[in-house]
Amino acid sequence: MPVAGRIEDYALIGDMQTAALIGRDGTADWLCLPRFDSHAIFAGLLGTEENGFWRLGPTPMGGEEPRPADRRRYRGDSLVLESEWDTDRGTVRVIDFMPPRDGAPQLVRIVEGVSGRVRMTSALRMRFSYGWVVPWVHKIDHRTVAVAGPDSVWLDTEAETYGKDLTTYSDFTVAPGERVAFTISWQASHLKPPPYPEPDVALENTEEFWRDWIAHCTYHGPYREPVIRSLITLKALTYAPTGGIVAAPTTSLPEDIGGVRNWDYRFTWLRDAAITLSSLLRTGYRDEARAWREWLLRAVAGDPENLQIMYGIAGERELGETELTWLPGYEGSTPVRVGNGAAGQLQLDVYGEVTEALHLAHMTGLARNDYASLLQLKLIRYLEDHWDEPDEGIWEVRGPRRHFVHSKVMAWVAVDRTVKLIESGEVDGPLERWRDLRDEIHRTVCERGYDKERNTFTQSYGSQELDASLLLIPQMGFLPPDDKRVIGTIEAIQRELSTEDGFVMRYPTAGATPGVDGLEGDEGAFLACSFWLADDLAMIGRVDEARQLFEKLLSLRNDLGLLAEEWDPKLKRQVGNFPQAFSHVPLIDTALRLTASGAYGG
Repeated sequence: MPVAGRIEDYALIGDMQTAALIGRDGTADWLCLPRFDSHAIFAGLLGTEENGFWRLGPTPMGGEEPRPADRRRYRGDSLVLESEWDTDRGTVRVIDFMPPRDGAPQLVRIVEGVSGRVRMTSALRMRFSYGWVVPWVHKIDHRTVAVAGPDSVWLDTEAETYGKDLTTYSDFTVAPGERVAFTISWQASHLKPPPYPEPDVALENTEEFWRDWIAHCTYHGPYREPVIRSLITLKALTYAPTGGIVAAPTTSLPEDIGGVRNWDYRFTWLRDAAITLSSLLRTGYRDEARAWREWLLRAVAGDPENLQIMYGIAGERELGETELTWLPGYEGSTPVRVGNGAAGQLQLDVYGEVTEALHLAHMTGLARNDYASLLQLKLIRYLEDHWDEPDEGIWEVRGPRRHFVHSKVMAWVAVDRTVKLIESGEVDGPLERWRDLRDEIHRTVCERGYDKERNTFTQSYGSQELDASLLLIPQMGFLPPDDKRVIGTIEAIQRELSTEDGFVMRYPTAGATPGVDGLEGDEGAFLACSFWLADDLAMIGRVDEARQLFEKLLSLRNDLGLLAEEWDPKLKRQVGNFPQAFSHVPLIDTALRLTASGAYGG
């Protein structure tokens, strides 16, 4: 039977190369090794206990189910998780973390006795290849090793271990001040064993890393706590060796529980990464911004005309989509997918997002990169010939291509920012021709993408549907916030795409009938779009309303400050892949905007 908890019940730990999700009951239900996009060794999140997990907590009594911790928190501004249980016999603490990598990737779990004497159980069931392969588990020099094909995972602990039902167990008792550590380390199976871990040293180094990193944050406003936690989450989603940023560390957590809207997000979307770069730059993190820019230039190198919407975390282009038929999916949501077929789509808006990111890097003083400027010019030369084509749009629809208004607006952004680059004297280019192109795009969008009768822009040329991406029109400078067409669009989206709670859907869905996105089923309110609405409300002077919406959105975060992609207004649950960069970035942006406007409570 399925074992996964609610999506918001999970905590994130990671080492900037991969990540694990730990449930409230102390169970690691998701971990891919050695990279974000590697096969999972714990896939219980998308299946059952047979697909791999690691539970560590008080020993259940009399056949009871493992119970959730009474409290949990991150240690200060870090990614070190502490979970505490109060039992009849005392209190115990489990510290979970993944040390920033210097060699083999590790997941470290330290049990501390707080009071009394508490009986504990560790149950470790490793299943390679997303829960499909049962490894050979044996002992070498008091170390337990699981091997299958190219992978090996080593368990090191002082506690006695034993095997039962293809699971490695350990039963032990902790008293006040006592500590028992468990570490698993991944190593390619053909190499020598990884070094023996030093859990206490690793803990100290991990805390020091996060203290030093967060000290660079330049934001000190009233929303510092959610901004800091969002920044830490974004850092955790960054693949340190290359600077690529994954959209989320999970695959196939459903946007519609029980439905088919299940996608693999363990890749670098240019759109997500570009807006992440924006937030990092504005909060003091230039090294991360510079690393992302270098990743971009490597990924796109030599072929900017065939810009993909996403790449692998090291710049890989082939991201073929397959289905894992042996996994029953999160709460029965199938199919479970790995890879992402949307990588081959045409989405013209990414040209605008990439150009905007490069423009912002230039404007905020990031050292000039000549190839970045050359790339920008090449992208506009491509757009000259293709901006007026239909595409799949920002939401990666799997229905027919359309002339999506947001895609055209972002094409305008790409040309506008490049015109400004030429005007600055940094590069040479056909200035007058591209000024004319900018004007042509603007005029066409206002003529064909605007419904005069309803005073609103629409999702695509000639359509009646609305789309929350239209909220970016004033934020991108396409029209000023006080333009009546902007205000009309904001108000139309509030009327037609908002839930009872005031959160925003991306676009209308059609339930059992495939809609504009070519898919059956509905989805939740899209959190990024809801933050965009708060931004727009502040921009048009409705700052109190903006603040109220923003603080309502903050209340949707789980107890550790984490957000998935969407919020299901009927089930009152987070849905979609978790945690989601595309939710945490606009949280930061809205906090910065409200802080600048003075629109905050208290």
